Amino acid sequence: MKKSHIATLIVFLAVIPATLVLGSRLPGRAYYVTSTLVIVELLIPFFLAFEGRRPQARELVLLAVMCALAVAGRVAIPVPGFKAIFAVIMIAGIAFGPESGFLVGAVSALASNFFYSQGPYTPWQMMAYGAGGMLAGFLFAKNLLPRKPVVMGLFGFLAVAFFVGPLLDTCSVFLVLSKISLKGAMAFYVSGFAVNVNQAIATAAVLLLLGKPLLEKLDRVKTKYGILAVEEGSGHP
Repeated sequence: MKKSHIATLIVFLAVIPATLVLGSRLPGRAYYVTSTLVIVELLIPFFLAFEGRRPQARELVLLAVMCALAVAGRVAIPVPGFKAIFAVIMIAGIAFGPESGFLVGAVSALASNFFYSQGPYTPWQMMAYGAGGMLAGFLFAKNLLPRKPVVMGLFGFLAVAFFVGPLLDTCSVFLVLSKISLKGAMAFYVSGFAVNVNQAIATAAVLLLLGKPLLEKLDRVKTKYGILAVEEGSGHP
């Protein structure tokens, strides 16, 4: 396993959770500091993925475009309860790998909250949104799953309903409950399931309809400019 992949897992499983727990104990608007720390922590595996070379400006611009699309997928769609942000984040992970997917997800969560308002939940959203891109990167960019519309749609539904959604519900468990208990936590997970399924349906629909054409365009950009290429053996440039 690549160093950047190991670093991504360490950051997701240990470093970011520790940062979130510590940040939740700080007074005032400490969530701005926590959010900044999360971004800095995610940059470590992202830059390790380049294996000693400097990322080109065009590579960073491409990721910035994906972040902008993800933000638009959350903010600009006028349909109530229909958010395309998770699908765009996952597409970034599928196209560019888990490190880029994680970073796009976290930055998109932070940026889109400037439209909705920042709060103690922002760092948790950054971790959860980024986790969706990371998981897509590990499964699709490594060829563990085929990049077929139906497979991507099913993955998007299951990932949001049973992975990203519960991570967001965990935010409520830590921020709302004065004393964490299994009964109290289960109440949040059960009540949040319907919302998670609704978002999962939206994610699946976007991946089913737009996943393949978007990935084809991103692949052409990668091939033409030789940027953000997944490592050899993945089956894609």
